[in-house]
Amino acid sequence: MTDDETVSRVLSALADPTRRRILDALVRQGSSTATVLAQELPVTRQAIVKHLGVLDRAVLKTALTRGSFEFQGQKCSASSRAYIPASIWNDGFKEEFAAEVDGITMGDVTDLSNFIGAVIDERSFAKNKAAIDRAAADPSCTIVAGGTYDDSVGYFVRPTVIACTDPENEVFKAEYFGPILAVYVYEDESADGYDAMLTQMESVSDYALTGAVISNDRAAAAYTMEKLRFAAGNFYINDKSTGAVVGQQPFGGGRASGTNDKAGAPQNLMRWTLTRAIKETLVPPTDYAYPHMG
Repeated sequence: MTDDETVSRVLSALADPTRRRILDALVRQGSSTATVLAQELPVTRQAIVKHLGVLDRAVLKTALTRGSFEFQGQKCSASSRAYIPASIWNDGFKEEFAAEVDGITMGDVTDLSNFIGAVIDERSFAKNKAAIDRAAADPSCTIVAGGTYDDSVGYFVRPTVIACTDPENEVFKAEYFGPILAVYVYEDESADGYDAMLTQMESVSDYALTGAVISNDRAAAAYTMEKLRFAAGNFYINDKSTGAVVGQQPFGGGRASGTNDKAGAPQNLMRWTLTRAIKETLVPPTDYAYPHMG
């Protein structure tokens, strides 16, 4: 399919990080196929914790660990940023989570006791290495877990958790497509702390593929889901932000993540069609004048 000139031009445009260039390419080419291809773009995903009542920390740890580090974080829906209230993070969760991440087994994927393997290639390794080095040198960032890498045999990057005090930092915006999770700890003592965090994080990234909220309060979960209406095409409640099953959960995101046509749904099928409107007049008019003209 990439031999097609139209598709090739659009694929070339997809490498550009700006949404405008992508959309311009789609408009110029007028290709329904190209529109479908535009779904598969880099993305960032978010996981949000709302602390109301007693939260099962095992649920939170599992959602973050699986959602961020399965397949070395090399899947489009993997969580890349998390927003956790200070009342949880500073109450021992930071240490619990760090211990779990540092305990993740990594190695040869033919050994089924390993949870993750190497990243896909040298380019991916270099990108994640640079991101970790940058965070380690940034005074607003702290490496909470991981932070190491080794390409002596394979391209291995340890699952890495970066806590950052600057919600506008690159770690919350960039797409590393690897085992890196950025954490922002928000103050939840004030009444408006949660809303302020949601408002800021809703549009800090250009992407809008998946998101999740962990909360034992359904009203809070529903509120968060609505607040992030346009920030996540697939949204999960009390689960990791990954794992959509083709045929069961239509999948896709908006903004710079794509056209949100939902693979596995009728909306996606329509993108492969070219709609035409046809009119046939059985009794054509024979005079330009309208009856009211006399």
